[in-house]
Amino acid sequence: MVFERLHPRARLLFYLQTFSRLMFFWAPVSLVATVVGSVWWSTLYASVVGMGWMFFLFVVSVWYPWLAWERWGYLVREEELLIRRGVVVRAVTAIPLNRIQHVDSRQGPIEQWLGLARLQIHTASGIGGDGMIPGLQLPIAESLRDRLVEAKGDDGV
Repeated sequence: MVFERLHPRARLLFYLQTFSRLMFFWAPVSLVATVVGSVWWSTLYASVVGMGWMFFLFVVSVWYPWLAWERWGYLVREEELLIRRGVVVRAVTAIPLNRIQHVDSRQGPIEQWLGLARLQIHTASGIGGDGMIPGLQLPIAESLRDRLVEAKGDDGV
């Protein structure tokens, strides 16, 4: 099976998302934890642990988006859509085409700036059977959306 890859700009999207989480969530949380830790332990010990933690998060933020981009893929077969993803826990999700209820193409501000979109696939199960494909060029996302909607066929209802 040859999975379709995400657009190369999706790698930049993953980096921007990861570094924004690092700066706007993890850095403040780590700073607060370091300050609280300096109350319980020595300031030097808390500072060293806090800086070590931030260095670890930075290294993960450099490594993780590239590997996530490498492992994302999708494949539309005759009866199903396969979505491959995962860095630590790798997964392949098979979504039967006849179970697809509707497909949305979405663009956040960063995706608009990069000319990318993501597809959100909603299924009939409603309990975790949905899928998402990020980092597609907008024309490809719209084409794939239309292809999935056409391929879903008649469910007999």
